[in-house]
Amino acid sequence: MMKLALGPVLYYWPRDTMMAFYDTVAASPVDIVYLGETVCSRRHELRLPDWLSLAAMLADAGKEVVLSTQALLESGSDLTNLRKLTSNGRFAIEANDIGAVHCLDGSVPFVAGPHLNLYNEDSVALMAQLGARRWVMPLEMGRAALAAMQQSRPKGLETEVFAYGRMPLAFSARCFTARHRNLGKDDCQFSCMAHPDGLELRTRDADTFLILNGTQIQSHLVYNLLGELAVLASMDVDVLRISPQAQHTEAVVALFDRARRGQVDPGQALAGLAPLMPAAACDGYWHGKPGMAFDKREAA
Repeated sequence: MMKLALGPVLYYWPRDTMMAFYDTVAASPVDIVYLGETVCSRRHELRLPDWLSLAAMLADAGKEVVLSTQALLESGSDLTNLRKLTSNGRFAIEANDIGAVHCLDGSVPFVAGPHLNLYNEDSVALMAQLGARRWVMPLEMGRAALAAMQQSRPKGLETEVFAYGRMPLAFSARCFTARHRNLGKDDCQFSCMAHPDGLELRTRDADTFLILNGTQIQSHLVYNLLGELAVLASMDVDVLRISPQAQHTEAVVALFDRARRGQVDPGQALAGLAPLMPAAACDGYWHGKPGMAFDKREAA
């Protein structure tokens, strides 16, 4: 049976909200929990001792805990924090930047995160040689490309697929949320906290298009592979990742858990998931189509 992973929280939530959220995660059916700030080093509600404390609590609850690194390093202090994280001495690391891979230096098994852009067999093989025990498929990769990659996957290397959530598409040195308020990045006033699921970006025709999340751009639509679980299992995918959202994450996890156990059929699962989502679904990349597309045949 495929494992369920809960990805790192991509938004800036208050400390109390984060602590309460992970209390519910400890009692949830997820097998793996990723912790840490991956988007912006200015987000300081939780610091390394807090993440390590949460990691210990979740490990005691039987979860596999992985500490995720920042995807875009911009300063010496970012590098210092990275070195502290990668030398924590207890918990595995998800490397979202090649610098994190170098900091680990083959000393600790790690997860090759989705932002390492591993699009071919050679790059995945290199990560395995450097000590990766699992790799996360890039979000833009489709089913056909993954099937080919699986054929030559190094022995002992697990495959994880981002299966639910708004897709993190790009990072920038600029803070888009601060810019929206005509603020500089160094004086952002922590504007992200006002948008627990990100800030909607609309076209001139008032169509929702993207989500601004500080220095990160996300899809407005929610990537959803719940209807593809049978296909994913047949491709020997080991782990499905669910990205946290401000509301209903616990219910989303529960629905994925029931679906992976065969307790609900795909059509019923998709119907049950619809009211839990902050926006409509998409799965275009998976099918080799534009990312905003959704294969409605799954819901039939």
